Amino acid sequence: MSRVAILGATGYTGTELFRLLHDHPGAEVVFVSSETYAGNKLSDIHPQFREQEDLILSRMAAEEIPTEVDLVFCALPHGESSGAVSALLEKGFRVIDLSADFRLKEAGLYREWYELEHPEPALLGEAVYGLPELNRGAVSTARLIANPGCYPTSIILALAPLAKGQLVKPGSLIIDAKSGVSGAGRTPKQPFHFPDCTENFKAYRVACHQHTPEIEQELSMLAGSEVKVTFTPHLVPMVRGILSTIYLELETGKPEEELRAIYSYFYGECPFVRVLEAANFPETRLVRGSNFIDIALKMDRRTGRLVVISALDNLVKGAAGQAVQNMNIMLGLPEDTGLGQLPI
Repeated sequence: MSRVAILGATGYTGTELFRLLHDHPGAEVVFVSSETYAGNKLSDIHPQFREQEDLILSRMAAEEIPTEVDLVFCALPHGESSGAVSALLEKGFRVIDLSADFRLKEAGLYREWYELEHPEPALLGEAVYGLPELNRGAVSTARLIANPGCYPTSIILALAPLAKGQLVKPGSLIIDAKSGVSGAGRTPKQPFHFPDCTENFKAYRVACHQHTPEIEQELSMLAGSEVKVTFTPHLVPMVRGILSTIYLELETGKPEEELRAIYSYFYGECPFVRVLEAANFPETRLVRGSNFIDIALKMDRRTGRLVVISALDNLVKGAAGQAVQNMNIMLGLPEDTGLGQLPI
């Protein structure tokens, strides 16, 4: 039984991590932290764990984490995680970071898209982008995993077979994605206040969303050439889920059935990617609470454009579930260990 720690255990992602790990047959949570609620029991802050867990929340300090811990999940806010990760690595811990702090390979991109000078640029080259379906081998030996963003996971996996096969016509990628409100985190913010977001549907951060360079970085690596995308995120008045609808043109015409076969082969050894049959399309309710991502293809014969649609739970496959998937690979466990939950 491996021992793990969760830093930032009371946020949406940290709480979801704890839920998934509670019954994990190969890992036990032995340390949890929260700057806001240090000294309280985790179950006092999240009563759904009442009579199931008595762990006391500590303040986040690398020296407080028991030395016998095998792996640390860092679920701290963007911009705050990097310092903690550096201290954890110095102590010899393996780390899965769920913030955006180590996802990009160029420090200049953080200045451009996150408006901050990266405090640990030397670690950017070492961090492995933790998308298991694409980087399983590198994940297995890494000491620092950059867990992908929820939007990028839904988009990169939806496009990876086409990008790898250099099938996408440059400049044609248009991404229309919708996310539930939990993607904004647990800290209250006015735009996500119930009266402001319920009975409403809106685009936000149009042409300037911080996940754009992450998407372009990974698709460019797959394609072997620069990929640019038009990415528009939308806020949907629901708690969980991301639905991404992607429009593109192909370099060479291929029938829909052949494209679906390419996807099925590409993801043949990936337990959480479900490539849907013709006439079936992803829905967020059909992946809710699970680590699955559903992907479907439809060729618009009238315009010659291919439409690719994906759906996932932003708190599971888009965050905590993917982190557990990475942990399993790092610890030498079967990739799907502890992640067999069916969609709610």
